[in-house]
Amino acid sequence: MNHKKVNLLKRLTFIFLTSIPMLSFAQSDTARIDQFCEMTSQGRLFSNKITIDIDFGEGRSLFSFKDTRIKDEVSGKVKKFKSTVDALNYLGGKGWKLLNAFPVSESGGLSGNINVYHFFFVKSFDRSELVENKLETN
Repeated sequence: MNHKKVNLLKRLTFIFLTSIPMLSFAQSDTARIDQFCEMTSQGRLFSNKITIDIDFGEGRSLFSFKDTRIKDEVSGKVKKFKSTVDALNYLGGKGWKLLNAFPVSESGGLSGNINVYHFFFVKSFDRSELVENKLETN
């Protein structure tokens, strides 16, 4: 083989082999994004029931009248959870992974201190799955 052809072949091989890692990093970097949510659970005053609140980071306003509660996919009614574990299982079934959990003791006025349990979750989405200002839980 000609010496010039061998050098050209070596250069092309080098360029090809060095560009593969850059292309693979670029694809994985832009294809997926992690999103987080917080679930809080607390007991109700004079009741054995609990209140579950799930925040997907949609930025609630004090004067907003938009209903951000989770709805049942079949009936369209507000989803009610029987227990904290029921809510944890719901989010786990939707692909959310638990990151951290901790209690915070808050002053409950006449009833003393109330424990509010905070649970933080993460889920990896394709960028195409994310809708501007709205994060789907499925």
